[in-house]
Parts: sequence; structure tokens; C-alpha cells
Amino acid sequence: MLKLTDFIIDCPEPMKLAAFYAEVTGEPVKRDSDDNWAGIKFGKIELAFQRVDNFRAPNWPDDEHPKQFHLDFEVDEFEPEEQRLTALGATLRKDFVGEEGYGWRVYTDPVGHPFCLCRNRRVQWIDGEPVGL
Repeated sequence: MLKLTDFIIDCPEPMKLAAFYAEVTGEPVKRDSDDNWAGIKFGKIELAFQRVDNFRAPNWPDDEHPKQFHLDFEVDEFEPEEQRLTALGATLRKDFVGEEGYGWRVYTDPVGHPFCLCRNRRVQWIDGEPVGL
């Protein structure tokens, strides 16, 4: 039996990066988190942040030190979330939103990991949750 339990992100300061993603997602940092390992629980899966002493941030889209992973967050509107996330320390890197308002925007978190805000025409928002059509 195989079950995905954690998605682990290397970083220089786990508590700082966990706090950033806690604000991004609205989920709390786990109480047992510390300066070496911090986590945020999403049901049965934990988004975890692990200290790496000589951390080198990805330099996407440069292939010398590529992104290696990224997170996607579905949104109902780009602008309010972009304002909120950039105020938290995210940086907009590239915009792939078409004239109709669908697509994605690539950002980096405060230590350089990429993530995207996505607005997909095949998603409908019901009771504040994105539902695929």
C-alpha cells in the first residue's frame, strides 16, 4: 500500500516559510513545528518545510538550477490574491493570463520557490471551493 503523506520543501528557515504558506492558504502551522521542520496539515497530507543549511534557491526558468517542483493554487480572481500574496513577500515572475481572464501567473515565495495562481475555465466556484467541471 502506498499513500502520499507529505510534500517537503527545502528551505533556509522552516518556520518563516511555513508562516508564509500559512498566510497564503489560511491553514495554521502545526504546533510541533520548529526551526528544523515545520508543517501545515491539509487533511491527510502535510506540506512540510525542512531546514537545509546551504540552501540554493531555484532559478527558474534557468536550467542551471531549475525549479524542481511548484505548487498551483486555483483562484476565483487574480488581483485580490496577487495583492495579498505580494504583501506577504511573494514576487510575480511571469503572467500567462489571456484576454478572457483565464490562465496562470507564476510567483516565487520569499526564498525563491515558484508557485502559480491559476484561473481555469473548467473550474466553477461552489460555496467558496473550486469544483472541476
